[in-house]
Amino acid sequence: MKEYIKFVDDLPLIVKVLLAIFVGPIVYGIYRIAKGKLLIGILWIIFGYFFIFIIDIVTLVMNGKITFLLE
Repeated sequence: MKEYIKFVDDLPLIVKVLLAIFVGPIVYGIYRIAKGKLLIGILWIIFGYFFIFIIDIVTLVMNGKITFLLE
């Protein structure tokens, strides 16, 4: 899983934003699970397509990386 985390972290910002728009809940849900946030990752995968993906886009644009809820 560390390879997956490194792969996602090393992507260019535009690719991260495009991933968040099109397949973000799956990609970043697995990312959160790999980082040790199992419950948040599962919720991201289940509910991400409705409205949560917007949080990913905003945090990517502001910070350049994915942040977690409840941190």
